[in-house]
Amino acid sequence: MFSRFEWMMAGRYLRARRTEGFISVIAVFSFCGIMLGVATLIIVMSVMNGFRAELLGRILGINGHFIVRAFEGNLERHQDVYARVKALPGVVASGPVVEGQVMAMAEGRARGALIRGIRPEHLRTRPLVASKIVSGDLAAFEGKNAVVVGDRLARALGLKVGDRMTLVAPQVTSTPFGGVPRHKAYRIVATFNVGMYEYDSSYVFMPLAASQIFFRSGDGVSGVEVMVEEPDDVVGHRTALVRAVGDLGHIVTWEQVNKHFFNALQVERNVMFLILSLIIIVAAFNIISSLIMLVKDKGKQIAILRTMGATRGTVMRIFLLAGTSVGFVGTIAGFGLGLAFCLNIEEIRAAVEWVIQGKVFPAEIYFLTRLPAKVDSTEVGAVVVMSLVLSFLATLYPSWRAASLDPVEALRYE
Repeated sequence: MFSRFEWMMAGRYLRARRTEGFISVIAVFSFCGIMLGVATLIIVMSVMNGFRAELLGRILGINGHFIVRAFEGNLERHQDVYARVKALPGVVASGPVVEGQVMAMAEGRARGALIRGIRPEHLRTRPLVASKIVSGDLAAFEGKNAVVVGDRLARALGLKVGDRMTLVAPQVTSTPFGGVPRHKAYRIVATFNVGMYEYDSSYVFMPLAASQIFFRSGDGVSGVEVMVEEPDDVVGHRTALVRAVGDLGHIVTWEQVNKHFFNALQVERNVMFLILSLIIIVAAFNIISSLIMLVKDKGKQIAILRTMGATRGTVMRIFLLAGTSVGFVGTIAGFGLGLAFCLNIEEIRAAVEWVIQGKVFPAEIYFLTRLPAKVDSTEVGAVVVMSLVLSFLATLYPSWRAASLDPVEALRYE
């Protein structure tokens, strides 16, 4: 498609001489702009994907994909619900849970916490928790006096495995002297760290029977959690659960529970893509300006080429090659830089924090304790194609202008 002569001329025009140094500087800026634009887009999109994947994995690893709740109050017939649900195809685990807010106290310190009452055998089969035990042993998670707490919560209260923490319920017990908050001391048998600040700093797991006693729910539970093989198939699984549960309760999906959170992430991701795409567009305009200046500067040379037999198509292809070469090389460089950054993002974060002696990714704000990045090949391909297309479109007008140059007019005053 392009002859050797056209490649040679495009290369000579890109290697500007000292008198054309300003044009060369603009071309370098165009290259840097495209490279940084592509790299930034890849990095930001990958980090946003990583955020969503990590948060979704931890949220669904701690909480059920679906939960069957009573239409009001506690779910009393949870045994019937459990029997119906566990027989459904695609269900990998299920079990009753009791949830409630409490105040955790120890050593004169107090923190808000969330109790999750769960059967010991069900907690031991939760990979996210079972594989993230920092200290202690889940084998001791049984009876009416044992709890498993988040590692950050334990450290905030100055506790370790074997110590006791006092849990205060929001409900009160009536006495002759008035209402007295209900409280009880429990022994910590294990601590966990799943890498999500919200869970590690507030969750307390308690055996189901002990939580029913503590909250005085009798045989009732807050709901029955259901874990499925394909959590993304919300509609299909929800339909099957509704048929199985019938009038025993209603189904709440993980999408409903976290709807606003993940919608906010998606909106932020789309806005960031649009804003960062402007970097590539600005770089494309730099290509246009540098080529237009190059055409004006090379007017005499273009006229000489035309008089020597070069066609308009030849001239146009020379400038197309000169412009798209900048965009192509910049895109490939940005692609490599973006991937390298994503593959080493945690090491880069640690190095930056060491240099500035501060936190650039506080877990209290971003929920996670490490900076995630998940490269999506489809998105990366879309970014690369967009950059190449914009670079090509940016060369069309300057190339057409060069091809339309009248050699007689260009040489008249030379």
